[in-house]
Amino acid sequence: MWMMQKRTNPGRRTGRMGARQIYEALRDQIMSLVYGTDGLLPSSRALADEMGVARSTVTIAYEQLAAEGFIETRHGARPRVARAVVERGRTRATSRPSTRKARLSTFGERLRQDPPHWSAPPRGLVANFRYGELSPSDFPVLAWKKAVTAAMARKPERLAYDDPCGALRLRTALQGYLWRSRSVRCDVDQIVVVNGSQQGLDICARLLLDAGDRFVMEEPGYQMARHTFAATGAVTVPVTVDAEGLQTERLDGIAARLAYVTPSHQYPLGGVMPIGRRHQLLAWARKNDAYVIEDDYDSEYRYDTKPIPPLHALEDSDNVIYLGTVSKTLSPTLRIGYLVVPQALRSLFAAAKQIMDRHTPLIEQEALAAMLESGAYDSHVRRVRRRNAERQQALLDALRRRFGDRIRIEGAAAGLHVVAWLDDVPQKREDALIEAARTKGVGIYPVSALFAGPRGARKSVGLVMGYSALDTAQIERGCRLLAQAVAELD
Repeated sequence: MWMMQKRTNPGRRTGRMGARQIYEALRDQIMSLVYGTDGLLPSSRALADEMGVARSTVTIAYEQLAAEGFIETRHGARPRVARAVVERGRTRATSRPSTRKARLSTFGERLRQDPPHWSAPPRGLVANFRYGELSPSDFPVLAWKKAVTAAMARKPERLAYDDPCGALRLRTALQGYLWRSRSVRCDVDQIVVVNGSQQGLDICARLLLDAGDRFVMEEPGYQMARHTFAATGAVTVPVTVDAEGLQTERLDGIAARLAYVTPSHQYPLGGVMPIGRRHQLLAWARKNDAYVIEDDYDSEYRYDTKPIPPLHALEDSDNVIYLGTVSKTLSPTLRIGYLVVPQALRSLFAAAKQIMDRHTPLIEQEALAAMLESGAYDSHVRRVRRRNAERQQALLDALRRRFGDRIRIEGAAAGLHVVAWLDDVPQKREDALIEAARTKGVGIYPVSALFAGPRGARKSVGLVMGYSALDTAQIERGCRLLAQAVAELD
């Protein structure tokens, strides 16, 4: 990708760029960080072929860039961006934002008014209790490398697009895994492989919601799900959760098209929905001809009992769409998830997946299938479950040691985080505490950010504390520094 206009007709010299034009285009790209702060540019031969010009023309442009200090050249090597000149130029650069307001679709306008926010993980912290991150040391490098290598060595008859629902081999392996690990009985055709749980939610939103429809969300709950559904123009109906998850008795009188729930381990408070509420939720869905999206995240991480059977395993669950992922067992960077959809929706979900991105990358699908078939995935899950149980115990011990009875813990029976309520810290000091902890090198994240509406009736600060990317030493030091930050608020 050289981002310059190619010659449209090789037989006409008028379409070619001169050395000066190439120099100016490359200079602008370098200062715009197209190649990063010290990245490699294409070789003179490769760029000349791409642009349809003589190699000497490109050489002249490169010589000028080197003379002005934009690039560094070495015989036999590709030119490299000079970091120093880019850093100096970046501090002097001034942007001129356009005054023209982009014309967007209704969807685009809604997204502009209520966008999800992403921020780069802070670097250099002593301990970052951010939820959703895993330790690189937990990833099964050798098993994954073996599976990927085998998948790449397997030569297909031709390179072609595959089934949008996913590779048959992976869906077959998932069918067996879901049956033995989660008591989910389904046909292979009901499984749709997606790019992480987020794409699964997006497909559900597009197919099941229109502008003005209503959808039920746990309060507090997973904000990315809320953003995805609300972007369709549908209206959030928050329903409060307690120690047993969604308060299903509050659904009486609520008409909605779907409900998003995390019944096996409520996010973020950690409640497990009892069987009575599960049947009540399914009855509500049947009465309202609504769908229940069951996000079964973190179901592999239970430390007190065996995993709780999901809604999908119950009778009369024809209105349930089951959502799973390997983001919390293998890595969120793989972007592999799966839906189990009712038979009546199978072809519709396949069509939606096809127009979105054809299908999920096949090499990763084949590798995951191989790990499921060999038992390597199950062994890995057991291993990381033990490791995370140890990390959680280290966190609980450190919090109790530093705070005693001034802290209350919720959600410790399962998952990769706990919720810590600091009863001595009023809600109004939340921002001050976050800043005080950050100055000491500790990243903390409040429960309040997960409420759709006001921060709720809680008067004290609650923190969602993830531990799966930390070692015991980081956990201990982070809790000590957090206690210091709390003490200094007084």
